[in-house]
Amino acid sequence: MFPLIFGLACCSIEWMATGAAHNDLDRFGMLAIRASPRQADLMIVAGRVSQKMAPVLRNLYDQMPEPKWVIAMGACASTGGMFNNYAIVQGVDEVVPVDVYVPGCPPGPQSLIHGILTLHDLIMRGESLHDQLRPHKGFAR
Repeated sequence: MFPLIFGLACCSIEWMATGAAHNDLDRFGMLAIRASPRQADLMIVAGRVSQKMAPVLRNLYDQMPEPKWVIAMGACASTGGMFNNYAIVQGVDEVVPVDVYVPGCPPGPQSLIHGILTLHDLIMRGESLHDQLRPHKGFAR
């Protein structure tokens, strides 16, 4: 898998620590971080998503080639976290379909690695949201 980082807040610092020597994300062959959505198949949304950023997030998701997966990292990406107001999207699943949620505020590198391994297991068993082909109610264009 080649991840596309979408780091928006403090969770992205923990995501960077996942690639450091102590946690070594490279042992899963995932350290080749892509800055282009056309070269990535996994989007890791790390942090809170504002209403202004949501269309950009959806646009990047639409540019990713099939098959593609999404991990929501942290409480803010999963549910809006402590930011219960009009400016923050209350869960990134309102914008893109999410396959794995990684809880925490912010979740540590071990939690993210566990989420990635969970996604690997779901893909191997054919149980990811992508394979279920469920329609998405996200942002209209």
